[in-house]
Amino acid sequence: MIPLPFMEKLKITILGSGTSQGIPVIACDCDVCQSADPKDNRLRSSILISKGDKNIIVDTGPDFRQQMLEARVQSLEAILFTHSHKDHVAGMDDIRAFNYRSQKPVEVWADDEVQKSLHREFYYVFEENKYPGVPSVNLNDITKEPFEVIGEQIIPITVMHYKLPVLAFRLRDFVYITDAKTIEPEEYEKLRGVKVLILNALRKEPHISHLTLEEALEIIEDLKPEQAYLTHISHLMGRQEEVSKELPENVQIAYDGLEIEID
Repeated sequence: MIPLPFMEKLKITILGSGTSQGIPVIACDCDVCQSADPKDNRLRSSILISKGDKNIIVDTGPDFRQQMLEARVQSLEAILFTHSHKDHVAGMDDIRAFNYRSQKPVEVWADDEVQKSLHREFYYVFEENKYPGVPSVNLNDITKEPFEVIGEQIIPITVMHYKLPVLAFRLRDFVYITDAKTIEPEEYEKLRGVKVLILNALRKEPHISHLTLEEALEIIEDLKPEQAYLTHISHLMGRQEEVSKELPENVQIAYDGLEIEID
């Protein structure tokens, strides 16, 4: 048997596992928001993909600065955007620190809809005569075709957030899905063979644009990954400790700071 070439492990860090309001929610006195368990505190959803000293961020939400400081990220090669909602793009201005450190733009990968939003929300980044010190980015188009970042092939997968297309991403046998409600059959087939799956599950009650706990577990049961993690969690889901008791052995609720190794 010919040995496979050595593949450097990937490390996935959950930077945020909360929904758009985060947890605790402002002015909420529910049991989850008042919990003393740090796993019940959730920043807005984002992950860090690390390969050696090279880093990719998926989404730069409103907590991006705090997430970079807490994870002690020293360099940033690329950002992948899933969609244009504020809880996934609002923090992009803070990449300036990485520009200053590296003295080069950050590679940004996004579809056409997200790029239009970035031009609108961060217009000063794209002006011809830029103000000194504004963020510097190179925009790269995400189409339906795989693309390469830090030597890794990334397969974009389209899921539906009610009527809004959202991008999920597959690297090797790892898939990250946020803000999904439905997945068309052609795109769903791209999930087959996944070993580690991060999937959104907002709460137990039905929602128009997010998977519920039951719906997420049905997808996991069908795909049969070795390990699955639930993210984009609302305070309405319940406390981490209690909900965890209801889950299959290969499923757990993600929490901020969780690290996962991918072969």
